[in-house]
Formats: sequence, structure tokens, C-alpha cells
Amino acid sequence: MLDKTNTTSQRDILIVPEILKEDLAKVETIIRERSDSELVERINQVLLHIFGSGGKRFRPLLTLSAARLLGYEGDHHLNLAAAVEFVHTATLVHDDVVDQSKQRRGKPAANYLWDDKTSVLVGDYLFARSFQLMVSADSLRSLAVLSDASATIAEAEVLQLVNQNNSSISVDTYLTIIQGKTAALFSAATAVGGIVGKGTNQQIRGLTEFGNYLGIGFQIMDDLLDYEGHSPELGKNVGDDFKEGKVTLPVIRAIEQADEKETAFWKRVFEDNNIMDGDLERALMILKKRGIIEEVRSQAFSWSEKAKNCLEKLPDNHIASFLGNLADNSVARKS
Repeated sequence: MLDKTNTTSQRDILIVPEILKEDLAKVETIIRERSDSELVERINQVLLHIFGSGGKRFRPLLTLSAARLLGYEGDHHLNLAAAVEFVHTATLVHDDVVDQSKQRRGKPAANYLWDDKTSVLVGDYLFARSFQLMVSADSLRSLAVLSDASATIAEAEVLQLVNQNNSSISVDTYLTIIQGKTAALFSAATAVGGIVGKGTNQQIRGLTEFGNYLGIGFQIMDDLLDYEGHSPELGKNVGDDFKEGKVTLPVIRAIEQADEKETAFWKRVFEDNNIMDGDLERALMILKKRGIIEEVRSQAFSWSEKAKNCLEKLPDNHIASFLGNLADNSVARKS
């Protein structure tokens, strides 16, 4: 098990290899060029705002890393990495409409600056562009993987929506949701890198599992940060999930351990959708009292460890070391 007392130094040693920095720069060019619309200036305005807001490019980096890990020297991984980012960004744009978010990556959300209709249509535009990029990579298998992931993400988002304000949601259902809405794209991102990198079936399977476990740990930490993160670093307001009625792992575990008063509190907040001033602070106090913050953090680290174990099936080189550090970083982060 990873020593959680050393998380600061682990964040500090996350250095992206030069070959991946060069690849990322090329992916940024592809994103800029392939997102441009010659017909509709509004699309360009919205996407300039969205992509100009930054972002870690975490998912494209997984595709690039997987391909380079296997010694790939072509350029099809660049289009696939850009396609992965387009799929991810499209889902974020749609999510902000569903959640009526006002902030994304520390800046006003697109739906807040323009309107819901524009955001939905621009998200659709990004999905269409992503499939153009997938086709240009000349890999039917990669197209199938990313198409399946896109469908899985949509299903999971609907499953999350129908379970909004459901205080009786199970851990299994929660894991199904995050495996679909987050881990599916992480898994697809590493898989297509392995596919275009001409990996063996065992290697592609190892990369697929790595992405899946990494995505689960990443999302668990993301849900925890909604209660204990720092808003300027997080890129969104702390407590957004709480206010939107999203019952995530910290709350599920708190409800399972709740006494009579706490049960009534969680029911009022989530089932009755009746949030009062000070409720977020009370929720955090309960999570700390029950030891749930550290319990959930430990679960996130456990999934990260599972991801790192998958690297044992893959070539042992500096890219593999980077992916191991990336797994550590994904659960040691503050944003």
C-alpha cells in the first residue's frame, strides 16, 4: 500500500517525459485546428473559451503514454488523443447544462456565459469532431473502443441522474456510475494507445485495466474533494455535488453508519432536497467524526495501487515509471 504520508513529494516528482511534452504540443495544435468552424463563429467563440480555460489534458496523456510505452513512433496516437479530449470536453459541456453549473475550471461555464441550447449543440459538435478524428487514425478497433466508451458514458450519466437525491443508493450502484462516467474513458484512452502502438492482447488488456482502475480512484478522490478540496484549485465550488443532490461515496458511507439524528439530516438534505445554511459544514463534521474522509481516501489509494499493479504486465521503461507516478498523483491531488 502506498505511504499516504508522502503525498506532497509524490506530487512534486510528476515530471512529464520530453517525448510526451512534444506529443501534447502537437495534440494541442490538432485540438485548435479540428475544433475550428468555418461556418459558425459562435462555435469558435464557445470553444475558444472552453479550451482556453486550460485543463490537465489527463486523458489524452494516457493515450500518448500507452502508445509510447510500447515504442510507437507514428502519429496516429495524436489524433486519437485529441479525439479522447473532444469526447471528454463534450461530456463536460453537457454535464454543466444538466447540473446548471456556473463555473468550470475556475472560469464561468459555457452555459452560464451563453445559454443551454448553445452548450448542448457545441457539445454535439465536439462529439462529431471526435469521431472524425477516430476515423482518421485508421484503426477500426480503436474506433470501436471509443464508440463503446461514449455510449457507456451517456448511460452512466443517465443512471446518475435517476439516482440524484437517492439517499439509499448502494456502493455497487455508485461504482457502476463512476466506472461508466469516468473510468470508461480512462480505460478507452489507454486501450487505444495500446492498440495503435501494436501491443499484444495481453499488453492491451493490461493498459485497459490500468485505465479502468486509475479512473475509479480518480473519481473517488474527485468526489471526496467536493467536501474537503480548495475551491480555487478545484476549478469548481466546493460542495457543488452536495448542493446538486449527488449521493457519492462519502455520503453513502455516512448514511450507512448514521444514528437517528444523522439519518434525518441526510434524508432532509437529499430526499427532501431541503438544504439550509450550515448544512455543508454539518455534513463535513459528520464525515470527519465518523472517520469517513480517511476511509474514502484510503479506498482511492487502493484503486491507484491496483492500477500500478497492472504495469507489471507491460514494458519496464521510463514511460511505465511515469504512469506509476501519474497513478499516485491522481489520488494525492488537491484539485
